[in-house]
Amino acid sequence: MKVLLLCDDYWHPGQVPADGVVPLKDKGFEFTIIRDAGEFCPDMLKDYPVVLLSKSGEISQTEKDSWKTEAVQQAFVDYVESGGGLLGVHNATVAGERTRTLDTLLGCRFLYHPQDCPVTVQPVKPHPVTEGVGIFCEVDEHYRLEILRDDVDILMASYSPPQGDEAKYQENPYHNSPAWVCPAGYVRTQGKGRVCVLMPGHHLAVWHNPQYQRVLENALRWCAGQ
Repeated sequence: MKVLLLCDDYWHPGQVPADGVVPLKDKGFEFTIIRDAGEFCPDMLKDYPVVLLSKSGEISQTEKDSWKTEAVQQAFVDYVESGGGLLGVHNATVAGERTRTLDTLLGCRFLYHPQDCPVTVQPVKPHPVTEGVGIFCEVDEHYRLEILRDDVDILMASYSPPQGDEAKYQENPYHNSPAWVCPAGYVRTQGKGRVCVLMPGHHLAVWHNPQYQRVLENALRWCAGQ
């Protein structure tokens, strides 16, 4: 299956997802990787049954201008509504000042995260995306997401323990309960297409965790309609 992987931004080197998908090549996936969004053209979308988006708003790690123009965002909407699949991982959820169209398509936006910590991920609902997936734990950025759509179907939850002083960040408190529990994966549909969002994915160890590899494989196939 052909997959277009868009990755690389200021806080998230593209080498992580690029290396993270290497094991999936043995599962029949063929990845076209674009790190510099200046090389991306919305017309490319039609050549792929699914897009793996692991990229926030910066054109690349060194160029901070936004590539998510309204035209680009609308192209993703049209692509999904026409039957395309969109898998948004981790930093794909980082919103910009003018990214509401794409954020709404994904169904969420990033709010904040505590410092890197052990994050436990657990499937909470049977679904093709969670088939064969067990509980796993890796050190990661534990994103807190604002859900923007009522139709998201949450399939996985994530947990991280309280951490104490988080003075590095402005938000307070980071943990509004003894345990910090958040959505870790969900799906939704729009038009003829499918969208999946996975919260974990900052560090390569997460991508290479066997359980997460299974989630990625399942999610790509589900988004592509298989």
